[in-house]
Amino acid sequence: MSPARPPHVLLAPDKFKGSLTAPEAARHLAAGLRRADPGTAVTELPVADGGDGTVDAAVAAGFRRREALVAGPLGAPVRAAFAVRGDTAVVEMAEASGLRRLPGGRPEPLRAGTRGTGELLRAALDAGVRRIVLGVGGSASTDGGAGMLAALGARLLDDRDRPLPPGGGALPDLARVDLSGLDPRLAGTDLVLASDVDNPLLGEKGAAAVYAPQKGAGHAEVARLERGLARLAEAVGAAVGPSAAGAADLPGAGAAGGTGYAALAALGAVHRPGIATLLEVLGFDRALEEATLVVAGEGSLDAQTLHGKAPLGVAAAADRRGVPVVAVCGRCALTGAQLEAAGFLRVYALTALQPDPARSMEDAGPLLELVGEALARDLAAG
Repeated sequence: MSPARPPHVLLAPDKFKGSLTAPEAARHLAAGLRRADPGTAVTELPVADGGDGTVDAAVAAGFRRREALVAGPLGAPVRAAFAVRGDTAVVEMAEASGLRRLPGGRPEPLRAGTRGTGELLRAALDAGVRRIVLGVGGSASTDGGAGMLAALGARLLDDRDRPLPPGGGALPDLARVDLSGLDPRLAGTDLVLASDVDNPLLGEKGAAAVYAPQKGAGHAEVARLERGLARLAEAVGAAVGPSAAGAADLPGAGAAGGTGYAALAALGAVHRPGIATLLEVLGFDRALEEATLVVAGEGSLDAQTLHGKAPLGVAAAADRRGVPVVAVCGRCALTGAQLEAAGFLRVYALTALQPDPARSMEDAGPLLELVGEALARDLAAG
């Protein structure tokens, strides 16, 4: 780490789950760097990949935080945030329909729905934007985005033309979908589905089989949810027409319990990798122009990191511009070869300073400041 120019460190961590938000992590790292070397230029640009913390990252990058009262996963009202800058909005599904919004944290795999996500999209449209980036990580539901569509004006009806109850468990009783009442502003809005999930809607790699068990579904519930998603695909296909053909097999259709399918087939969304999309929205390339070192990071560097998580996306973007990257993390479960292949010159793990995982999580802020000091020393040493 011997930059030819005066050091300018770009801090681009994701959240340290259970300990710190991404902006908090960046702030603590910056404090340590500046304490050890007040002359080092530091830019804080916390990042996210579409899941929890996406709105926080957008706000830290200069977006304006907005709030709306929307339905939580089980229908109770929650105050959820989204972010706006210019004609672009960033909507985080987890804010309205995420696992963390379940009352008492108890999973409800058949009843949880996505109506609040649709209400957040409507609030973004009310703000006058022309482009919406929808991050869909952390969903509590496997309703195929049915609740989202209903909130945006669609009608999902049973065989007696009655509105279907919320939740994926009701979808096997779906008779037809009427999209004629969809909010007309959607037609003039670019909707980007930001997700690193590339699963299809149905089958052994689909939304129900792969992700519903993580949301509390047992074997019988997974089977019911799969039947419901299949029925939803048939009904939406009939309502949309030929343009919906094959949408259930598109990469990302299985994201967020099938919400990706509803966005792609019924709302005309375009699927893009979550971290790449958010880096673009946050202005990461502009920030790289002055950087001589990038610091990526998250709570755990492990096998999941290598499948498109935020630190990997940060490293790839920095590598394209020839800027070296180091990583900070709570714990590292990757080998040296894996870290090198991912593009990290070095890793600073909090467990090296505090081996007790519980205390490491509890003291993550002060420990990151010590990491920042170590970074400054290493930069000075060259």
